[in-house]
Amino acid sequence: MSITPLMPVYPRCDVRPVRGDNCHLIDENGTRYLDFASGIAVNLLGHSHPALIGAIQRQAETLMHVSNLYGSPQGEALAQKLVDNTFADTVFFSNSGAEAVETAIKTARAYHQNHEDGDKNRHDIITFTNAFHGRTMATISASNQAKMHQGFLPLLEGFQYCEFDDLEAAEKLIGPTTAGFLVEPIQGEGGIRPASQEFMSGLRALADQHGLMLILDEVQCGVARTGKLYAHELYGIEPDIMASAKGIGGGFPLGACLATEKAARGMTFGTHGSTYGGNPLAMAAGMAVMETVANDEFLASVREKGERIRSRLEQFIGNYPDLFDFVRGSGLMLGLRMKVESRPFFVHLRDNHQLLTVAAGDQTIRILPPLVIGDAEIDEFFDKLSAGAASYDIPEN
Repeated sequence: MSITPLMPVYPRCDVRPVRGDNCHLIDENGTRYLDFASGIAVNLLGHSHPALIGAIQRQAETLMHVSNLYGSPQGEALAQKLVDNTFADTVFFSNSGAEAVETAIKTARAYHQNHEDGDKNRHDIITFTNAFHGRTMATISASNQAKMHQGFLPLLEGFQYCEFDDLEAAEKLIGPTTAGFLVEPIQGEGGIRPASQEFMSGLRALADQHGLMLILDEVQCGVARTGKLYAHELYGIEPDIMASAKGIGGGFPLGACLATEKAARGMTFGTHGSTYGGNPLAMAAGMAVMETVANDEFLASVREKGERIRSRLEQFIGNYPDLFDFVRGSGLMLGLRMKVESRPFFVHLRDNHQLLTVAAGDQTIRILPPLVIGDAEIDEFFDKLSAGAASYDIPEN
């Protein structure tokens, strides 16, 4: 048996999109799918947003890549935009979320080890159960999920696992080698599981008390997805370091590590780099996204649409008490927890009702529509979800 030209690491389905039309995908046969997956929270402006397409086209005609050997007017502009709208003082651009998390881990360790006032013994990062931080060796090592470790041992040292949302357990793990915490404010792959206010405020307080770095992974929950520009704003706290990606490029590969001046003090010349990171084409995409979403009116619209969908979902699931459990999440990052395994139902919606969602852990269906959805798409979503629930045969145990 010969291997496929595309390395067979994905269990790809039979949906083969060739074109996007706002909040829909169209396959080779012309079948239209309502896209409430958004490329796993990436296509936050849908598939045909004129400002994003125009920015990419104009930049592609002008300059796509030069490397970081030279000054970057485009990178400086987007970094300033992020600094102006967040807690951060400085930004490092990469190509993906995993790279952004890698940068965040290095930044936290460098804070302690690459500065004269630091403590070179501090290198351990406390992470949390059911987290997903990426697929690199460091990011799978930062996760406690055995399914991600299998076949890639030995893992990298320097990570300690703690139960998610358990502040007391996190405090007990702090020791003389601890450098910081790495946490998703809302776990995405883990099932749209928001951290509690007590937990997030407590981690911030513990980091301050012990001189640690609070690193947030907002790769999935950031960039307006929750109705705030970044999800930590829901908790009234600020991180020291934050990884961002997915929606920040609107579909163009882009990641960013944001940090305070204090946290980035160890990231000096030669400590980190990326050949493609911050290329002019990615910067144009990121600027188009930020200019669209980083304003009160747009963020308020995300919150309003999210609450409308949540309210209708909570009414809807009462019709199927054997199938659905509850709804959780914020803004347009919603999770529909099921009383049965979620993946077969996710496949049923996709293959029989042309509704694209995303399966997640904890028996949860992720509802991650483009942030530009309107009333028509919301109504279509509920029509397809209702038809899918009515036609679904719950598997017998």
